[in-house]
Amino acid sequence: MSEIPLPIKLQGAHGSPYTRKALAALRYRRLPYRFIIGHPGGRIESGYPDWEDLPVPKVVLLPTFYFPDEHGVEQAITDSTPILRKLEAVSDERSLIPTDPVVRFINYLIEDYADEWLTRCMFHYRWMYEDDIDKAGAVLPLLRDVSIPPDVHANLKKIISDRQIQRLYVVGSNEVTGPVIEASYVRFLELMEAHLQQFPFLMGERPGSSDFGVFGQLTCLTHFDPTPMRLALQMSPRTYAWVERAEDLCGYEVEDSGWFTRDTIPETLLALLGEIAKVHMPQMIANAKAVASGEKQFETTIDGKSWQQPSFSYQAKCLRWAREEFSDLDTDDQAAARHLLSNVGLMSLIDEVI
Repeated sequence: MSEIPLPIKLQGAHGSPYTRKALAALRYRRLPYRFIIGHPGGRIESGYPDWEDLPVPKVVLLPTFYFPDEHGVEQAITDSTPILRKLEAVSDERSLIPTDPVVRFINYLIEDYADEWLTRCMFHYRWMYEDDIDKAGAVLPLLRDVSIPPDVHANLKKIISDRQIQRLYVVGSNEVTGPVIEASYVRFLELMEAHLQQFPFLMGERPGSSDFGVFGQLTCLTHFDPTPMRLALQMSPRTYAWVERAEDLCGYEVEDSGWFTRDTIPETLLALLGEIAKVHMPQMIANAKAVASGEKQFETTIDGKSWQQPSFSYQAKCLRWAREEFSDLDTDDQAAARHLLSNVGLMSLIDEVI
């Protein structure tokens, strides 16, 4: 047992794919938790009176977890990927991290793809099309407080919609890049449909953290926003059903041998890694180069088409962290990972000079 006290404290919103990722992972791991709806530093509902003095993170992101530091002082911590790994210290039961180091690295890459690329698909569809804008603007304010007065609700709907539409540029969504994003989502659905015909999870017979990363984004894409939901139902009913099941896997029993090993990675998972090489890797590398040279914009080619967007230091960190994950592998595991990455076109993710 770690020094993280139970129940685990976290704050978030049901409209946040990262909150849904974290909650589903906690349920699967059967870790007790307390969940407060809202943003750190915002108004606390009367049902959560003891949350009023919680610390606020430097950057307000959802979900926000509250863990004690070495002095026992409660700290606000964000960023779902390292948080899920931090929670591995609470218990070694029902881990989310595959035992084979090579598969562990693949799991990390797919989780990053979900968190940093599929979220572009989510944001694009939600704030690009009228039906999606209207639903999100109307429902998202109510997910925090269903009792707000009608005039406040109408005002929040406009404020949230206007703000988010203006932020489409952040994920690189515009008239030029929109078709690139949408084509990638369609291919992803096809890849998931093929994989789920053979395996219940991305990592095999039991889920890894990448499964929950993908799940979080799909709670929006397949189960909330009308346009991508229609595509999912048409192209991959298995994916739609998978999201329904992955919401709560606390009753799903797993075996220690349930994950893939480096020798059993199926073609369907290799195909997904090839998709990551096609869409996620080019922008990661181009962004990191732009950040390193102090450029505020970057341009690259994704799927044979032009891609241009602002550069962001956080995404540059994501590339650095992925490379650190690779560096942590021993010599034999690195060799095995290199062979796999080369076969799917992902080696530049590790070797490209920034």
